[in-house]
Amino acid sequence: MSTPRKKAPRLAAGRARALGVPTRGTTNPNRLRRIDRWMAGTPWVARTLREAADPLVVDLGFGSSPVTTVELASRLRPLRADTRVFGLEIDPERVAAGKLVADPPALEFRRGGFELAGLAAGVAGSDGPALVRALNVLRQYTEQEAWKAWDELRSRLAPGGLLVEGTCDEIGRRCCWVTLDRSGPLTFTLACLPSDLERPSDLAERLPKTLIHRNVPGERVHALLSELDVCWAKAAPHAPFGPRARWAEAVAMLAGIGWPVLDRRRRWRLGELTVPWSAVAP
Repeated sequence: MSTPRKKAPRLAAGRARALGVPTRGTTNPNRLRRIDRWMAGTPWVARTLREAADPLVVDLGFGSSPVTTVELASRLRPLRADTRVFGLEIDPERVAAGKLVADPPALEFRRGGFELAGLAAGVAGSDGPALVRALNVLRQYTEQEAWKAWDELRSRLAPGGLLVEGTCDEIGRRCCWVTLDRSGPLTFTLACLPSDLERPSDLAERLPKTLIHRNVPGERVHALLSELDVCWAKAAPHAPFGPRARWAEAVAMLAGIGWPVLDRRRRWRLGELTVPWSAVAP
C-alpha cells in the first residue's frame, strides 16, 4: 500500500486567499522581547528601517493575542516615528481581536499569510515591507516547506528589506532565528537568559525548522553548539560574576578558536550570539 502524500499548505478560504495554515496561537506578553531588542539594537538591522523608502513592518502569524505585535510597534517606533506595523493572521477571530487594539496608521491588523495580505513588493504599487518578523510560524511545517516559505517571503520584501524568522519558547527565554534579505540567509542568532540554561546546547530544541533536524554530527550547527558547550564549561570560573558574564566569556572563547562571531561583548552579555549564516548552513 502506498503512503499518502502530505498535502501542501492550503490557501485559506476568503477574498484575501491567505497562503498558509493558522499558527498554533500560543503567545505571551514579552515573549518576543529578545528578538525585538536585537532588531532595534543591531545597527545594520535598525538602519534597514531607518533608511527604508516606506517604513512598513509585518508581524506574520502573531497568534491568539495581538500583544506581541503591539509591543513590536512600540519598540520600533523610537527608530523611526512613522513606522507602520501590520499584524497578519489567517484566523479571522485573531484578526478581529487585533483590530480592537489597532491604532491606524501606526498599527493595523489584517487577515493574511505568506502572501503578506497585499503588502508584498509589487502588489498595488507597494515597495514591500522593510522588515518582516515571523516567529514561531514555521515549526508546524516540514523542513522542505520551511525553505519554500523563506523563498516566498524573501521575494515579497522591499529592496534592502529583511526577514527575521525563528522560534522561541513560551516565555521567550530561549530563542533562535535567521535573518534574511532578498538574496538569502545572512546571519544566525542564539539568544537566551543564560541563567535558564544548563548548557548552551539546550537551545537546540528552539532551532529554526531549516536547522533543527541538522543538529547531528557532521553538520555545522551541531559543531557550533558542541564547541559552545565546551567554551561554557571552560568559562565556569566566571560563574561567580553571574550567568551573563559566563555567557559572554564563553562567546569570547568561541571567537578565539576561530568561529566568526559578530557583535561585541556588550551584546554577548545580553545572552546573544550571532554568526554569519555560512557558519551554520547545512
